[in-house]
Amino acid sequence: MTAPNPESLIDIRGLTFGYGERVILDDISLTIARGKVTALMGASGGGKTTVLRLIGGQYRAQRGELLLNGQDVGKMDRAALYAARRRMGMLFQFGALFTDSNVFDNVAFPLREHTDLPEVLIRDIVLMKLNAVGLRGARDLMPAEVSGGMARRVALARAIALDPELVMYDEPFSGLDPISLGTAARLIRQLNDTMGLTSIVVSHDLDETFRIADQVIILANGKIAAQGTPDEVRRSQDPLVHQFVNALPDGPVHFHYPGPSIAQDFGDGPGGASQGARR
Repeated sequence: MTAPNPESLIDIRGLTFGYGERVILDDISLTIARGKVTALMGASGGGKTTVLRLIGGQYRAQRGELLLNGQDVGKMDRAALYAARRRMGMLFQFGALFTDSNVFDNVAFPLREHTDLPEVLIRDIVLMKLNAVGLRGARDLMPAEVSGGMARRVALARAIALDPELVMYDEPFSGLDPISLGTAARLIRQLNDTMGLTSIVVSHDLDETFRIADQVIILANGKIAAQGTPDEVRRSQDPLVHQFVNALPDGPVHFHYPGPSIAQDFGDGPGGASQGARR
C-alpha cells in the first residue's frame, strides 16, 4: 500500500487497458483531486466510461496502477473491493432506476443492502437525500410516473445515500431538456461542495460541464490530449482538443469512416470497383 496523497483521491500511474488487441487506454497517468469536480471528456469510444469501470473494479488494468486512497484497486481482493465500493456512489446513464420499486425504495436500496440500520432511520436518511435533490414529495411515485430529469435526480439521491467520498456520473445530462440539465448540473456542483465529495463527470455537454468542473481531462486515441482548468483546456493548441471544444466538423476526427477512395468505388463506371471485380 502506498501512503495516500492528501491532495488526491485517485492516482492513475502508467495504466494500460484494452479489449483483446484493441488498446483503449495506453500508458496514461492522471490525478483526481480531492473535493473537486473533475470532468472526463473526449470523443465517443475514447475510454471515459472505461476509466469509471476501472475505478470501480469492474475491470482491472493490464499494466500500471490505479490507486484509491493509496490502495491499488486492481490488486484488491473481493472483500476489500466491496468495502471500497461502499465509499463510491454511481449515477448511471439515464438513471437506471429499479422500475418495479417506487422512488423511496430506489433510494433506500443501498442502505438496506449495505447497512443494518433500522427502517425508521433509513426512512429519515432517504427523505433527507430526496429533500437535497428537491424530490421529498415524490417519495411514493413510481419511476414511470416521473420525468427524465426527475428520474436523474432520484438516481442522484440514491448515489449519495451512503454518504460516499467519491461520486461518479456517467453522462448525467444526456437526454435532458435545458431546465432539467441546468438543475442537474447545479446539483452536482452544490452536493460536491456541501457534502465534501470528490466528483468525476463523464459528459459530452461542453457548456454545462465546463461551468461546474474544476479540472477537465480530454481523452483521445488512448492518451490524455489535454488536462487543466476549463479555461486552460479551451485555450489548448492541440488540433483534436480544439476540434472537440469548438464542436468543429473537420479536424483530426474525420467525418468519413475510412474506406476505399471515391475513384476506387465509382471510377470504372456503373457498379464501380465491385462491377469491375465481377468482370
